[in-house]
Amino acid sequence: MIRKDEAVNVLGGRLEKCSDRPLTGFFRDGHCNTCDEDQGSHTVCALMTAEFLAYSKYVGNDLSTPRPEFGFDGLKPGDQWCLCAARFLQAHDEGCAPKVRLAATHRRALEIVSLEVLRENAAE
Repeated sequence: MIRKDEAVNVLGGRLEKCSDRPLTGFFRDGHCNTCDEDQGSHTVCALMTAEFLAYSKYVGNDLSTPRPEFGFDGLKPGDQWCLCAARFLQAHDEGCAPKVRLAATHRRALEIVSLEVLRENAAE
């Protein structure tokens, strides 16, 4: 049985919901919850932009094309999504990181991305 890590955000509070529409998260529970089995660390609640979606597709992770066979409608600008922490950091380093919701970003993101970088890109 897979056990979720404690639902705590990067600010030390209760992890808030990231998105129900589209339904996101490693567990598809709307939260950026994680566990040891989540190898991609889908922990950063990001607000999608056209620039980031194009970047992600360019580097091999097409998040915008619908994949009905997986029940995935594709993301569009304005959607919120639990993004892999390493992909977020890569986009940050390339100058096209999306904004993040700190209260909905799991504290395990801090294993990969500094709080300073997350705050720099905070939507709040």
